[in-house]
Amino acid sequence: MVALDRALSLLQHLARHPGLTLSDLAEATGQAVATVFRALVTLQAHGMVEVQEPGQLWHVGPGAFRIGAAFLRRTGVVDRARPVLAELAQDTGETASLGVEIGDAVTVLAQAESPQAIRAHFPPGSSAPLHGSAIGKALLAWMPEDQAGERLARAGLGKLTTLTLTSETALLRDLARCRARGFALDDQEGAEGLRSVAAPIFDALGQPVAGLAVSGPAFRLGLSDATRLGAQVRAAADRVTEAIGGAQP
Repeated sequence: MVALDRALSLLQHLARHPGLTLSDLAEATGQAVATVFRALVTLQAHGMVEVQEPGQLWHVGPGAFRIGAAFLRRTGVVDRARPVLAELAQDTGETASLGVEIGDAVTVLAQAESPQAIRAHFPPGSSAPLHGSAIGKALLAWMPEDQAGERLARAGLGKLTTLTLTSETALLRDLARCRARGFALDDQEGAEGLRSVAAPIFDALGQPVAGLAVSGPAFRLGLSDATRLGAQVRAAADRVTEAIGGAQP
């Protein structure tokens, strides 16, 4: 039981502070380096953690996501969102997706694909940077500023396209606009030729725990269309918030 407690303690610490070295983890948890290494190797074998090069930085792995996804299904986020996703995809003709933040990135939990031949496609388990995705920006815009800053500092503001916001000042200004209008816009910032609109889903404490998005090719989903869809996506996200017993902040 002691070994299990230590392993779970490491996993919980990595969930809160991803991207730590072996020595960082040992110091933060008060465990010997050799003990931490044995626990990490065991967790890694089950996909619960993974190591990133260079620097031997440890992160939560996809195995932890699968367990977390099972919890989300039990608490109803995915199940409650599925009919809303299907309705959004049908009404807009574009792909609708549900995502959450895992390890300072957006991970897709579910999607309803557009019937169009050329369409956005986000299979469950796929991920995107917070600053380069509509769902990521929706989550950042409504979380406490210090928490958003911590995530951005750890993940960085890498350039994904020519339109990616890589300046913290520009990004914070855009996040303020997101809050003012009630939804976030990814204008080809994560992928060339792709636009997305997203809105947050809140838990019972009014914290953003997930986001809904509608995404499509820029030649079909113009900026005026994205603005028009913003209120529709926000209303859909609010429906899921209400369905899971959440509250508006």
